[in-house]
This record gives sequence, structure tokens and C-alpha cells, in this order.
Amino acid sequence: MNIFDSWICNLPIAHRGLHDDEVPENSVKAFEKAIEKNYAIELDVRALADGTLVVFHDDTLGRLTGKDGYINNFTYDDVKDLTLLKSNEHIPTFKDVLKLIDGKVPILVEIKNAGKVSFEKDVWKFLSKYKGEYAVQSFNPYSLEWFKINAPHVKRGQLASFFKGNKDISFTKRYVLKRMLLNKKVSEPHFISYQAENLPNKYVKKYSDLPLLAWVVKNQESYDKLKKCCDNIIFEGFDPEV
Repeated sequence: MNIFDSWICNLPIAHRGLHDDEVPENSVKAFEKAIEKNYAIELDVRALADGTLVVFHDDTLGRLTGKDGYINNFTYDDVKDLTLLKSNEHIPTFKDVLKLIDGKVPILVEIKNAGKVSFEKDVWKFLSKYKGEYAVQSFNPYSLEWFKINAPHVKRGQLASFFKGNKDISFTKRYVLKRMLLNKKVSEPHFISYQAENLPNKYVKKYSDLPLLAWVVKNQESYDKLKKCCDNIIFEGFDPEV
């Protein structure tokens, strides 16, 4: 199937599941709600100190759990009983999330690895046995390169942004990732995922032959505007009228 005819371009994608003030992002409940409304699901995967893959966005635990520390310094036993925000939801494992979604809707898996290639092979270990539709994306071109080499049939997306105000990324890294300079020789993505507030821009125009996704769109007005220049929307905070 042509990628422009696939779910990647034609099914709205719920950012970290369908979450709100009562339902935390990247939680079992958020994924269940997205499934109920037949939205594709974007989710974040990272590795803990013991190698367990969990679905969690932030580098640190504080915002979502109130516990101090970088999440990759903890084991799953350390974090499994923590609750997300003011809910009864816990940090789910990637394995359990795949079992829950079970092909009911497509999933867009963001690999949260800002360093050297490490746990990509473990992500593939689970996805290779998964029966549903999925794609992977990452800011890290080398994570995508790993899939290009080891699982070339898996659709992969290059995440990008202008990274305004992000002091954790060096000038050189911002320069390269903003312009997606490693697309042709390293990641060779099947689609682009670019920050919505930075669209349209001259950098994505160079890849007009690839589908363009916008993230994160937070209201219908922005959705309607961006659909004119993008092939699909990753949304949160509202139910888009398609």
C-alpha cells in the first residue's frame, strides 16, 4: 500500500493517547479512550536501568509522578507502584501496552533515545511479534537508521522541530535536526513529523515527496489550518472534526 493511502496519513493520531485533566498521558486509560474513538495512538517508549521498556515521555519522573530523579536510573520495581498525576494509573510497560491495544488501532511508537543506539533492538523484539499496524519515529536519526538496517520494512518517521528555548540541545544538534540534514544518508525516513508551530517551513518543502505529520495540534482551528499543508495531525486536548 502507498503510504499516502495508509493510516499514517488518514487516521487522526492521539498524542500519548486520549488524555485530559483526569486521565494522564501515556496511561492505560488514555489508550483505552483512544481505542473507543478509533484514533491511532502515539506513545513514547524508553528503557529503564534493568532494561524494561516503559511507556513514558519525560526524562525525569517529577512532572508526572512527583518523584525526583531521571527515570532511566530506576528499575521497574522502583517505579511500578508510582501513580501518574492524581490518578490511579501507573507507568505501563511497553509489553503490557501492546497487549492492551492488540491491533485494535494503529500505533505510532516514538523511541525516546537521545544518545547512542541501545534499546532499539528491544523495541523491535516486541514489535516483530506484534500483529497490529504500527510505525516508529524518533528525533534521533541513528535510532531510525537501526530500523533501516535491521527492519527496513517498518515505516519510520523523522521527528523535527526548531527547538526554540530548548537549552538541553547543543547549537550543532539543533542546526542539524531542525534542517533534517541526516535524512538522506542516515535515517532515510518514510515520513516527517514536524512541530506544528514551526509549519510550514522551507525545510519540509525539500521532502515534499514524503508524508508530513504535524505535532502537537491542540484545537480545531489549528487542525483546519494545518491540514492544508500536512498529510495528518497528531492532536491532544480536543476531538478533531475531520
